[in-house]
Amino acid sequence: MHAPFEPTVAAVASLLADPSRSRMLLHLLGGRKASASDLAAVADVSAATASGHLGKLLDGRLIRVEPRGRHRYYALADESVARLLESLATVSEREATSPAWRHPARARLKFARCCYRHLAGELGVALFSGLVRQGAFDAVPEGLALTSAGHDALRALDFTVPAPSNRRRRYAYACHDWSEGMDHLAGELAEQVLGHFIERDWLRRGEGRALALTPRGQAQLMPRLREMAPG
Repeated sequence: MHAPFEPTVAAVASLLADPSRSRMLLHLLGGRKASASDLAAVADVSAATASGHLGKLLDGRLIRVEPRGRHRYYALADESVARLLESLATVSEREATSPAWRHPARARLKFARCCYRHLAGELGVALFSGLVRQGAFDAVPEGLALTSAGHDALRALDFTVPAPSNRRRRYAYACHDWSEGMDHLAGELAEQVLGHFIERDWLRRGEGRALALTPRGQAQLMPRLREMAPG
């Protein structure tokens, strides 16, 4: 008698079920690479325990490692893993009125955070909804295509859209935001826009995935987002 077939999803679920590994993955969801010692601190485990967890995540192809000289840095394997983590958060943390959101650290994440190198949270949703309102996108089979109105809307944010890269990545698509219950912009274009906001010192990277609005961002970014919002 043959052993019952074990779905691949069960193996992935078992990797995510461990709280320490989940903390590591959510830290990497911010889009930055991290060392083993960084991830050990995030998970609050010893170096040896962290090494065991990272080995399992590598075997499960949820993360990748990049050697740099004598050091090794870890990142999510690809964008599909980021979408998986965001989808799980949509289910597990869907109650926007939960008292947990009043905790300062959670409130910072809800306001603005990195989701695999693009802007999420209240600011991400405000940006995307404002762009959609201005007719910035056309729907295409692979996601969203930027229109001439979209180029104009982004120029109003002092951002000149570069040509798409030749990397095999989706250029733009809507990504469901787990804290807001609406969509924010994802893909290569979204990554470029967030990089622009950080370069202009409108947003700064904070602890983990959180993004902080700077005084310059309060003065220059927020009025532009309000202009894009419905009247």
